Amino acid sequence: MKVQKGLIPNSHQLIWMVLDGDYLPVEPIQKYLNYLDSLQRSHNTIAAYAHNLKLYWEFLEDNRQDWREITLETLSYFIHWLRNPNRGVISIEPQISKRSEKTINHCLTTVSAFYEFHERLGTFAGVETYRYQLQPGRKYKSFLHHISKGKEVKTRLLKVKEPKTFPGCLSAEQVNTLVEACSNLRDKFLIRLLYESGLRIGEALGLRHEDMVTGNNNEIKVVPRVDNINFVRAKGGVERIVHVNKELMQWYSAYLIDEYPDDLDCDFVFVVTKAPGKGEIGNPLSYQTVNSLFRRLSKKTGIEVNPHLLRHTHATELIRAGWDMSYVQKRLGHADIQTTVNTYVHLSNEDLMNEYNKYLEQRELVE
Repeated sequence: MKVQKGLIPNSHQLIWMVLDGDYLPVEPIQKYLNYLDSLQRSHNTIAAYAHNLKLYWEFLEDNRQDWREITLETLSYFIHWLRNPNRGVISIEPQISKRSEKTINHCLTTVSAFYEFHERLGTFAGVETYRYQLQPGRKYKSFLHHISKGKEVKTRLLKVKEPKTFPGCLSAEQVNTLVEACSNLRDKFLIRLLYESGLRIGEALGLRHEDMVTGNNNEIKVVPRVDNINFVRAKGGVERIVHVNKELMQWYSAYLIDEYPDDLDCDFVFVVTKAPGKGEIGNPLSYQTVNSLFRRLSKKTGIEVNPHLLRHTHATELIRAGWDMSYVQKRLGHADIQTTVNTYVHLSNEDLMNEYNKYLEQRELVE
C-alpha cells in the first residue's frame, strides 16, 4: 500500500489517495479523505490522515480483519501493532516503541474520526470509542467556568499517556545567529517574521502584499485562503490581525526594494528570487523549500531549529513578559485557550528563580 499525492487536471487542487496492492484507491478511506477536503481541511492535515489510515489498513490486512467488523479490543491491538518495531518477531529483550505516544494517539484519533464518519453514512454499525464524563480539571478556568463545569464532555476511550516534553525555545542571540546565517534578505525577513509575530509557517507563506499594513499601524492581516497555488493554508479559518514592530516592516521594505523580482505578476510576499530555471522565479515559496532552508540553517549554525520553534519562542516570551493568556490565544490564532495553556506554558528553573526573587523584593519593601 502507498499514499499518493496528485493534482486534479486543469486546476490547482491537490488530492491525496491511499492505494492498495493493485494501485487502486481504497474506497472507504477515499470517501473520508474527500469529505475532509470538502471541509477545506489543510493539505497537511489530509496527508497526515491518509498516512495514518494507510497504517491502519496494513494492520487490518496483517490480521485478516474486515474494517467493518472491528471491536474496541481490535483497536487496542492496533496500539500494540504500532508500537512493535519488528512485527512477527518475539524477543526476550525490552523493545523500544517504533512510534512515539503522540504519533500513536494521532493515529487513534484519525481512526476514530474515520469510523464516526462511516457510522453517520450508515456503512458501519458503530463501535464505542468515546465516553461522556464531567469535564476534567483544567489549568485555565474561564470567567463563566462555573456554568459549564458540571456539563459532560466527550472523551476518547483509547488513548495512551504522552510524556510532557518541552520543545525548548530560542534566545534572542540564537535568532540573530540564524538571521546572519541566511544568504539573502528574503530568508532573513522570514526568520524575523516568524520570531516577531508567532505566525504559523502556512500563514506566513500565504501572505499577500495587501496583508502587510505599514505606517502608523504596523500590522499583518492573517487571511484564510483556500486557493493558494503553493497549497498552504491558514489554520483555523478565522481572520485575525497581528501587530508587529516598525523594525520588522523595515526588513519587509528592504526585501521588496533589493530582492523582490521586478514586473512580477504575483502578489505573494514570499517568492522564489533566484532559481536555475528563470520560469521558477516569482513562484510562491513552498513548504519543501522552507524545510530545506531550516535544515541548512541547523547544519550551518549548530542550532536545531524549525519554523514552529520560532512561533513557540514568540509565545513563550509573551507569557514570560506577563501577557494575559487570552491575549496570547488571540495573537496565536488558537480556537481554544486550553491549547495555548497546554502547549506554551512551560516554567523553567530560571523562571521560578526570577519569580521567587521578585517575591523576596516585594516582601522586603513591605517589611
